[in-house]
Formats: sequence, C-alpha cells, structure tokens
Amino acid sequence: MNGIIAKKLGMSQIFSEDGECIPVTVLEAGPCVVVRHKTPEVDGYSAIQLGYGDAKEQRVSKPDLGQFKKAGVAPKKTLMEVSSDDLDSWPVGSEVDVSIFAEDEQVNVSGISKGRGFSGTIRRHNFSKGPRTHGSHNVRAPGSIGACSYPARVFPGKRMPGQYGAKKITVRNLDVVKVDSDRNLLYVRGAVPGSKNGIIMVRKG
Repeated sequence: MNGIIAKKLGMSQIFSEDGECIPVTVLEAGPCVVVRHKTPEVDGYSAIQLGYGDAKEQRVSKPDLGQFKKAGVAPKKTLMEVSSDDLDSWPVGSEVDVSIFAEDEQVNVSGISKGRGFSGTIRRHNFSKGPRTHGSHNVRAPGSIGACSYPARVFPGKRMPGQYGAKKITVRNLDVVKVDSDRNLLYVRGAVPGSKNGIIMVRKG
C-alpha cells in the first residue's frame, strides 16, 4: 500500500534533538477500509479503493450503498483510489492505518486548495502595482495584454483576473517528521493544500 486518505487538522511545530524548530502539518491519516479492488480484467487497471470516515446510510447514494454492502463494510463519506499491483496483500474489508509510513521518508500530498473566488492579477499572479502618484489611473489594473492589430487576439493561457484557488494541488517530496500510530497522526514538514478538516490524499514519494 503506497497511500492513505487523511484529514488536515492544522499546523504546529516540533523541536528536534538539536533544538531546531520544525514547522509541521498534522494529518489524521486513516484508519481507512479497503472497499473494492480494481483489476485489469474488469476495469483496465490495478488499484485499491479506500473508504474514510463513517457516514449514515441515508447520506449515501444507492449505488455506493450497494457497493458497501457487497464489501461488508460500513458506509463511508470519502472514496479514493490508490494504485497497487499487490491486491492480495490487502483484501476487501482490511484496514489501512498510518503505520504504512515511516519517519524520514518522503510523501506526496494532494488536496483541493482554498477557494478565494474571483481575484485580480495582483493577488492571483503576484503582479506588481502601478504608480500611485502623479495622477496615475493604473494602480491595480493588469496593463497591456499584448494584443493589437496583429495578432488581434489574446493568446490562451494569458495571466489575467479569474477564479483563484479551489483546484487540485500536489505538493511533492515532503518529509515525514513523526508517525503517531496510537492516534493515527502523521506529522509532515511544511504546509499542505486545503483548509482545516479538508480531505487529502497522502502517497509515498
């Protein structure tokens, strides 16, 4: 198993033996339950579907509820897949916890970033402000976007105002500082995408 579903609890700090202050993000990693196996013969690829967080039956769709009953597990709020070629080691109904990770190894964390709505170029793309004196009317405006009689259009991908955040982001090669198996907590160095109590996926690097 090379991944697990986790919940972001927030940021904290840990002091190393030599007195270094390490900023960490505390993740509640699992426990997750194996709900389904994806096989190349049926689905075209090999993966394990994990479920995280208990849910009421009336809050789950009928197709998902039938899948949970077939697997013999309680309904879960979140379902995610982890690629794996060793399906026999993780049968349906088995539990996956934070013990699959070890200290000092690197992980990749994927999550949905905080949504900040419609934002201008200064906030969204870190543009510089214009002059604020001598009657300037170009303080926060983006300025020229490069189009004139030729090519008479704006090229795709031009950095302009628009939706900022609320996108899937993956932060790679974060160090695992501490693993607390008793409380299913994973301490990862640095920041991870998303807000508090947000659901993320942690995979081995």
